[in-house]
Amino acid sequence: MLDKMKQLMEVKHQVEQLKRQLENTTLQVTEIPGIKIAINGAQKFQSIEIDKTFLSADNKAKLERDLLNAINAAVNKSQNAATQKMRDMTGLNIPGF
Repeated sequence: MLDKMKQLMEVKHQVEQLKRQLENTTLQVTEIPGIKIAINGAQKFQSIEIDKTFLSADNKAKLERDLLNAINAAVNKSQNAATQKMRDMTGLNIPGF
């Protein structure tokens, strides 16, 4: 029983360490031309930059569509980074990761 508690505490420590690493990891996403997004591994957006040539009334629908696609790409990239870091953790075996 004591060994199980010790293992559980070690896993908790590793998860907390992983959380700090993810919060300190910034990913740049530039898949959509003219839109640059910075997001951290904890999926908190750091910045969004839009090229000024996209900022016109005529371009509103395209900008909205491209921005949505860029945000989804950023979240996906952040999720993949978090998943990879979880896989890299030693001693942590969570089904599905």
